[in-house]
Amino acid sequence: MSTGLIIALIVIAAVVIIAAVMTLRARGPRQGPSLKRRFGPEYDRAVARHDGDAKAAERELTERVQRHGELRERPLEPAQREQYEARWTAAQERFVDSPRDAVAEADRLLAELAGARGFPDGGQYEEQLSALSVHHAHHVDGYRRVHRAAHLRAEDARDGGQGTEDMREAMVAARALFEELVKPARHGGGGHTGGRHDHGRERAALDGGRKAPTRGGHMPWAMNRRQAKES
Repeated sequence: MSTGLIIALIVIAAVVIIAAVMTLRARGPRQGPSLKRRFGPEYDRAVARHDGDAKAAERELTERVQRHGELRERPLEPAQREQYEARWTAAQERFVDSPRDAVAEADRLLAELAGARGFPDGGQYEEQLSALSVHHAHHVDGYRRVHRAAHLRAEDARDGGQGTEDMREAMVAARALFEELVKPARHGGGGHTGGRHDHGRERAALDGGRKAPTRGGHMPWAMNRRQAKES
């Protein structure tokens, strides 16, 4: 091989390496903001879990997108939707007399509903939560909270007298994800853009015992904070 050819090959290799480095640098600054827009509060939660290391959090979130980004949600049959809505309404009504049983049913219901929509089976909670965070990032924390409340020991839940209130907050937060999953599937993918659930009206009904306007076929909560009994 001639000296000229060797030099030419070295120059070509150097150009390729420089081009690759420049491409990676160009992509780098956009990745963080893109992930933050997509994941919203989940981005901040991931950063906190990694002790403020944004790069480590972004690697985790990027890996979630690679695993679950191509998932396409299956539509529910009308009969399925009605059944899930009836079960959620029953769980809400049950909260008055048995908060712990109500949050346990809400946890089971969300796991089953997510599975029916095509997410990983509810028996794989962490994997199911990971997939939901990719497509419903702005609502998935409600599921996390109700799952945690459902699995707290009774003595832990009663600590400081805040057990019932914590469970109520978890149920309210979880409802947003329930409504996202139970409504007809959207075309065009990407369930991470946030919903229009009005927590203010529902919270007012919870706190004051007033009836909130019904919407989407769901019965509202209609209980007073003082009515809920600690199970």
